[in-house]
Amino acid sequence: MTSYKQRCKEFEDILLAEDIDLEKLRILCFNGVPDEHTHRPLCWRLLFNYLPPSRCSWSQILQRKRELYRQFIDEMIVNPGDAEPGNENRERVDVTFSDHPLNCNPDSLWQTFFKDNEVLLQIDKDVRRLYPEISFFQQPTEFPCQAIVHSEGTKRLHKRVQHSVLKSANVVRKGLGITRQIALTVRKVQEDYAPLAEGAEAHWEVVERILFLYAKLNPGQGYVQGMNEIIGPIYHAFASDPSSTWREYAEADCFFVFTNLMSEIRDFFIKTLDEAESGINRLMNRLSEQLRNNDHVIYTHLKQQQLYPQYYSFRWLTLLLSQEFPLPDVLRIWDSLFSDTGRFSFLIHICCAMIMLLRDQLLSNDFSSNVKLLQNFPPVDIQIVLNKAVDLAGKNARINR
Repeated sequence: MTSYKQRCKEFEDILLAEDIDLEKLRILCFNGVPDEHTHRPLCWRLLFNYLPPSRCSWSQILQRKRELYRQFIDEMIVNPGDAEPGNENRERVDVTFSDHPLNCNPDSLWQTFFKDNEVLLQIDKDVRRLYPEISFFQQPTEFPCQAIVHSEGTKRLHKRVQHSVLKSANVVRKGLGITRQIALTVRKVQEDYAPLAEGAEAHWEVVERILFLYAKLNPGQGYVQGMNEIIGPIYHAFASDPSSTWREYAEADCFFVFTNLMSEIRDFFIKTLDEAESGINRLMNRLSEQLRNNDHVIYTHLKQQQLYPQYYSFRWLTLLLSQEFPLPDVLRIWDSLFSDTGRFSFLIHICCAMIMLLRDQLLSNDFSSNVKLLQNFPPVDIQIVLNKAVDLAGKNARINR
């Protein structure tokens, strides 16, 4: 068996080559990227074609992509009426002659602003609760976006959807009249992550910005709840890179890798494509078929209980198991999924393995207990699940010959 040090050395040898052998890299990644001095962020950049195998072109590609992302921030995170770029005195631009907040024209900047805020409201709610069991997303990033954190709050996305509620109304005598003074307070859910002060930003604020820009650039799909769970592990891996040279650009690089990933799984998030070949219903049917082929007893038992895959596997498949296991386990699972040339066919094997590993409990439980069990998968050594999935993949490969 290959030792841990040997595995680390194998990764280093491949990744330091001038021309990286992607096939060998896929094989190594499938068996997991070592956590010590991890090369996971770089491996994921390569597996999702953000970087080509040839090292000589990396510098040019990274510079171009990161500059493009900076332009996205400059051009898309704007408020109507804010100071024009380059206006050092931050004088507000009077746009009311041609546009104003009550303008119903679809081309109105204000109409776009308000529609964006409807999407942003959901994003803001979702990213404030990313992986609450760890403190990472509440912590400040060491590389905040300077154009955002020094904008006196005008470009902080969370401020655009900050809830204000009436706290009190006091009647005050003023001169000969009576004035009602209304105090405003900010509604804050206790478990939500708090934004940081001017000059700094937390990791969840960075994720919020990435998702907002993605929604703006993909209007046909926009933002769908659950995308925050997909981007969370990617951003965590990139922002935790041992190399500060890579960490500094975690946001931009994460945006493009997330975009590439979503291009492959976006059909899972589009309801009108549920029944398509690439849709989520087809994927759930594949899982059901594989369970029938590998364990007909448990398949029949769940069918008799009318416990359909939609009750538990919709979330498993759509979110690539990111909600079912602790973050370190999710990162390990994704090493295998991202290196899968069949693009997530191995995901079906993992899900089938999860069900089969609960076989005894599922056969002895009633419907409601089984629903709870599958919707809240019990703690398990993730390597046991993956080993079982590998066995299933090999068995099905032989069956399909």
